[in-house]
Amino acid sequence: MTRTCFAATTPDSLGITALTPAEAEAHVDSLPAGQAAFARAAKFSGKPGQTVLLPADTGVGGVLVGVGDESDPMVFRVLALSLPEGVYHLAQLPAGMNADLVGLAWALGGYQFTRYRQADRAPARLVLPDGADADQVQLTAEASVLARDLVNTPAMDMGPIELADTIKTMGKTHKAKVTEVTGPALAKDYPLVHAVGMGAERAPRLVELSWGKSGPHIAVVGKGVVFDTGGLDMKPSAGMRLMKKDMGGAAHAIALAQMIMAANLKVRLTLLVPTVENAVSGKAFRPSDVITSRKGLTVEIDNTDAEGRLILADALTRAEELKPDLTLDFATLTGAARVALGPDVIPFYTAQDDVAAELMTSASAVADPLWRMPLWSGYKNTLDSPIADICNMAGAGVQAGSVMAALFLQRFAPKAWVHFDIYAWNPRGRPGYPVGAEFQAVRAAFEMIKARAR
Repeated sequence: MTRTCFAATTPDSLGITALTPAEAEAHVDSLPAGQAAFARAAKFSGKPGQTVLLPADTGVGGVLVGVGDESDPMVFRVLALSLPEGVYHLAQLPAGMNADLVGLAWALGGYQFTRYRQADRAPARLVLPDGADADQVQLTAEASVLARDLVNTPAMDMGPIELADTIKTMGKTHKAKVTEVTGPALAKDYPLVHAVGMGAERAPRLVELSWGKSGPHIAVVGKGVVFDTGGLDMKPSAGMRLMKKDMGGAAHAIALAQMIMAANLKVRLTLLVPTVENAVSGKAFRPSDVITSRKGLTVEIDNTDAEGRLILADALTRAEELKPDLTLDFATLTGAARVALGPDVIPFYTAQDDVAAELMTSASAVADPLWRMPLWSGYKNTLDSPIADICNMAGAGVQAGSVMAALFLQRFAPKAWVHFDIYAWNPRGRPGYPVGAEFQAVRAAFEMIKARAR
């Protein structure tokens, strides 16, 4: 878990001045001569993330940080673990910069995963700026830590039982009802979840949490594949290396549920997490198997490495039965999504234009980058099977892998539904963005739900 990144006001805190390129030169000119000369020697220009520690007789006299032409609050991610330990306050922000996002960026950048080794250092601490909603910033920061800790934990310590226990503990904290389906009941009621997980020693399960008594009914579904070998269509070693993060959708769904309950939003919440290990054994499901889903549709298995959409299909069917006002699912589903948009921008799919517009507005408001992708109906027939109702992979020659996965899920999902094909990972380490788990799309989803709950 990360250490706290925030502090109370103190007279000894150092000031941080955040500047755009247009403001940088004039501000440097206004500094005392020695500091101005130092800033010029460092070629401070206000470009995003550029940081200069200003000298003083007793050490550091202040900090300059560039926020770029767009005044991006996320540049503050670079500071918590790059500035010397101590307490800092914001002496100046560009006009209109969101104080909540500045505080959150600081916390996101201060995250360190410490389950197996001590942190290299404590993060610098920030006095939250005037106007910041301290409770909301802390609530979001805690959710991000939860999701990232879950994703960073290897499968040996984060199996289906441990993931289920996380939900049970959270449910107890917030007085929610939690049920768990496993064993013969899972095989009967959630046959696709059972089929994907039956090759592993650790039993698969479906965990359902219910909370809230009034307001719109929101269903949140998360893909909980704790490790994905690819099954009998086994991945190569390079493709398997990061598969501890294949439960990233579940981690993000759990984090969103925690945010909703901690904020006491006026909604009725259902969290659904199917959790399995896709392993290789004599019990593993096979290519060419045909499995009858919870919905009653028969599914031909073309590839056992397209397993995430199978467990989501049964969970989305359960969501549909509950008749929610909105269903959101999170899944580390396809490499094709990364080819399309890279690791930082998250594609989402929905057939509802109004929901898409709400989500994009929310994403912009909280600097959580999303991009709407098409549920292109012209591709639907490529999921046809000659012997079953649907195949879990498109036919030969069809590309658009992320679109195809979303079209498969649409056959099982409620009408008002959004699918996020997240990555949940930083593949490239840089200040504020260490290699490892990342927190994606949840803040935008929460903002949209919060607006609906009013």
